[in-house]
Amino acid sequence: MSICRRIITGELSSPVSRHVPATKLPARSPVHYVNFNHRPAIISRSTTTKCYVIEAVESAVVLRRGVGGGGNGKWRRWCAVGDQVVEINDSRKSRDQTAEIMVAATATVVLGVGNRVLYKLALVPLKNYPFFLAQLATFGYVLVYFTILYLRYHAGKVTDEMLSLPKTPFVAVGLLEALAAASGMAAGAILSGATIPILSQSFLVWQLLLSFIFLGRRYSLNQLFGCFLVAVGVIITVASGSSAGSLVEAGIFWSLLMIVSFLFQAADTVLKEVIFLDAAKRLKVGTVDLFVVNSYGSAYQAVFICLLLPFLSKLWGVPFTQLPNYLRDGAACFLNIGTLSGGCDGAPLLPLLFIIVNMGFNISLLHLLQISSAVVSCLASTVSVPISVFLFTLPLPYLGVASSLPPGFVAGAIILVLGMLIYTWRPLNRLNNQGVDNCHC
Repeated sequence: MSICRRIITGELSSPVSRHVPATKLPARSPVHYVNFNHRPAIISRSTTTKCYVIEAVESAVVLRRGVGGGGNGKWRRWCAVGDQVVEINDSRKSRDQTAEIMVAATATVVLGVGNRVLYKLALVPLKNYPFFLAQLATFGYVLVYFTILYLRYHAGKVTDEMLSLPKTPFVAVGLLEALAAASGMAAGAILSGATIPILSQSFLVWQLLLSFIFLGRRYSLNQLFGCFLVAVGVIITVASGSSAGSLVEAGIFWSLLMIVSFLFQAADTVLKEVIFLDAAKRLKVGTVDLFVVNSYGSAYQAVFICLLLPFLSKLWGVPFTQLPNYLRDGAACFLNIGTLSGGCDGAPLLPLLFIIVNMGFNISLLHLLQISSAVVSCLASTVSVPISVFLFTLPLPYLGVASSLPPGFVAGAIILVLGMLIYTWRPLNRLNNQGVDNCHC
C-alpha cells in the first residue's frame, strides 16, 4: 500500500509550506502517475512505499521511502520541472543551510562582542555626551541604510515589489524600537552596569514565549532546557563580579521597567521575522531584502524618537531647553575641534568605529534572523556577553587598568556552552522526520 501526503508550496522558490491531511492511494498497480499542471511525474514503488508529493507551480516533488524487503528505507526526492526530472540531494542541501547559519551566527557573535567593547571605548571621549552618541547613531543609520537601499535598488537587488510592501509593520517596528530605547534609558540611568546584562536574559524568555504565541513554534524539552542553561550561564558570569544586593538596591520598579524594555526588543525581533515570512508569501522572488526592513524600520524609529525627545533628554539629565547647546558641544567633542574638545582624546575614531561595528552587528543579526529564527539570533547575541566580560579583563587602550576576571566566569562559561550544545542537539529519528516536514523544491 502507499500513503501520499500533499504539501502545497505555491511558488517554486518559496520555502514556506503547509501540510494537508494524508490521503490513501489505491494499490492496484506497481506504478502511479501524478499529474500537476498537466505534467506527469512517475512514482515507482517497492513492496511497501511511503511517498510524499509536493505540489508547486509548474513542478512536482516526489519523496519516496521504500521499506520493503530488509525493512530499511532511505528518503529520496525527485523534482519535476517541465519535462526534466532530477533527484534532489537533501543531505547536501541541509548541510549547506546549516553551514550558512553557523557562519552567520559566528559573525553575529564576533560583531556583538565588538559592539559591546567599542561602545565602552566610544564613551571614553564622549563620557559627558552619551545622549549625543545615541542620537548620532539613530539618525546616522537612517542616512546610511537608505543610501545602501538606493544603491541596491539600482543594482537590481531591491525590486519595486519589495518597496511596495505594506508599511504598517515597519511603523510597528519603529514604535517598538523607540519604546525599547525610552524604557531602557529610563531604567539604565538607575540600574548598575552589572545588573543590566543579568536582566537582559529575560530577552530570551520573551523570544520563546512570543515565538510560541505569534509564530506557532513548538520547542522540544532539550531546546527549552538549553535556553535555560544559556541564561543561567550568562547570569553566573556577570553576577559573580558584582555585588549580590545590586538588584535589590536598584528597586523592583526599575528592574521591571528594564525587563519590559527587553519585551519590546523581543517583540520587535519576532515582528521582523513575521515580516520576512509574510514577504516570502507575497513576493515572487524569494523574500524581502533585509535593507528594506532596516531602512524603513530605522526611519520610523527616528520619527518616534523625535516625538519622545523631550522625555529622553530629561532621562539623560539634559533639560529640553538646553538641548541645542548640548548637541552643539557634543558635536564639537565628537569632531575633536574647537575649545570645547578638551578631554575628548580618541574622538572621532572610537565613536566612528563603534557606529560602524554596531551597524554591522545589526545587519548580521537581521541576516541571521532572516535565514534561521528569532531564538537563534537571540542566542548568538547572548553568547557575546561573557566573551565581552573576558575582553574587559585585558589591557584595552583608553580604559586604564584592566579589571580582574570574575570568580564564577569559568563556571558560567561552561554552563553557557553546555546549554548551546543541548539546544542544538537533535535526535537522529527527529532529523529524519524533519527531512520530510521542511522539504521544498
